[in-house]
Amino acid sequence: MKKLTTLVLAACCFLSVSAQKQFTKTGHIWFYSHAPLEDITAHNYQVTSIMSTTTGDMAFKVTMTAFQFEKALMQDHFNEKYIESEKLPESTFKGKITDLSGIDFSKDGSYKVKVEGDLAIHGITKLVNADGTIAVKGGKIFAQSFFQVAVADYEIKIPSAVKDNIAKVIDIHVDISYEPMK
Repeated sequence: MKKLTTLVLAACCFLSVSAQKQFTKTGHIWFYSHAPLEDITAHNYQVTSIMSTTTGDMAFKVTMTAFQFEKALMQDHFNEKYIESEKLPESTFKGKITDLSGIDFSKDGSYKVKVEGDLAIHGITKLVNADGTIAVKGGKIFAQSFFQVAVADYEIKIPSAVKDNIAKVIDIHVDISYEPMK
């Protein structure tokens, strides 16, 4: 009987901890580059993310080859020449919601948040601060953010022949729908 009670208590503790973590493998991140000669947009729907509703910790993993471009040649250049996806296949973010106390995950609502953390792209890690929104709808948690990154900050080399085709600062959009981690 004592073993059964211990097992039930352990299971209850595990379930309450796992319910506090939210997860997705189908997040959406896209970027936009506006330059004098052309605009470039690429979407990635294979973003993995985990978020703790108790600590505000969050992490993202983005497979760079999963970005889809309008033109196949743009996608090839992105992966082969600029991001070097074969050598550096992922981008990551590890950070935290800095104002977690302003979010009530138990009731529907939309909450403005600040997120801070380390963004790694192309083998370079930089501290990033971004504004975002956490929305709770019917018990589900959604996260959105917009921020910008300078291509030079991540040592991504743009050949002078195409310097007018790619913006020096890229707009990054994040749109995540979380599920309780099981």
